[in-house]
Amino acid sequence: MPDTHSVLAHHFDDLTQQHEAASLGMWVFLATEIMFFGGLFVSYAVYRFLFPQAWAAGSHLTDLWLGSINTVVLIGSSLTMAMAVYFAQMGKRGMLILFLVLTIVLGCAFLGIKFLEYYHKYAEHHIPGYDFIYPGPLARQVSLFVVFYFFMTGMHAVHMVIGVGLLAALIIRASRNEFSPAYFSPVEVTGLYWHFVDIIWIFLFPLLYLIDRHR
Repeated sequence: MPDTHSVLAHHFDDLTQQHEAASLGMWVFLATEIMFFGGLFVSYAVYRFLFPQAWAAGSHLTDLWLGSINTVVLIGSSLTMAMAVYFAQMGKRGMLILFLVLTIVLGCAFLGIKFLEYYHKYAEHHIPGYDFIYPGPLARQVSLFVVFYFFMTGMHAVHMVIGVGLLAALIIRASRNEFSPAYFSPVEVTGLYWHFVDIIWIFLFPLLYLIDRHR
């Protein structure tokens, strides 16, 4: 178990104050992330209003099966992340490391499936640009939908990669026995970040894969 003074920053009075400051800092950071993704969602909504037929056609270019699998994988990773936070609070290092590893595995599985989907888009000439192929008069508008698809899912994937890196750092720190029931805020705030990234996907999945799918 780490010594209290070794993990307490000099500008805090105690670990409780340090924990609350870390949590507040993460919530402020997530608020900025909400503004970033919120701008993307508003832009998506505007163009969907302008080009409803093209957006309906574009949704059929997404792979519903792979998207559904990734949704299940990401929900599972939220569960393992929550368990990691729980065991960090309980001071059970072995279980903490186990569930951090499981979260990384699920995160990497999500990224692997997403890049497989990107490869399919490349093979089908559904990458935005000069090589984009879509028959019919809606090609330009459908290409715009694909731009939104790649940018929104791509930014989400970048956040996933960052999250996996943070989890790897937590595993290293946990293996050094740096966490205890009195000090687990790095695990908790990383959990907040991971859950936020999962929630963003819960919005992306219906907007990109399910909207107008019945047409």
